Amino acid sequence: MESLKHGKNILVSVENITPFGIWLFVKEKEYFLSYKDYPYFKDQTLKSIQNVQLLHGHHLYWPDLDVDLEIDNLENPEKYPLKSKIIKKHLTSHSTGRRIAAR
Repeated sequence: MESLKHGKNILVSVENITPFGIWLFVKEKEYFLSYKDYPYFKDQTLKSIQNVQLLHGHHLYWPDLDVDLEIDNLENPEKYPLKSKIIKKHLTSHSTGRRIAAR
């Protein structure tokens, strides 16, 4: 976390971790990152979530998790729709010759 002397002018900090997501304080604004929208934070250690850096004034980086987020992504999520890159493949069972959908 980047901060200045004795907690004054804190640039970024994790304010709370709940069963539903995390609360961030970034440059005098609060943001809620739900696990539904940001699943890579779920089931991570407290230490790894709290180890966040603000780079270049607009880029959040969690080095322990290798997660990068732009502040614009938090402020304008409609500009960044989440899309799954999972492609269903069809497999053939060698014993029966039937096709099986892989998930």
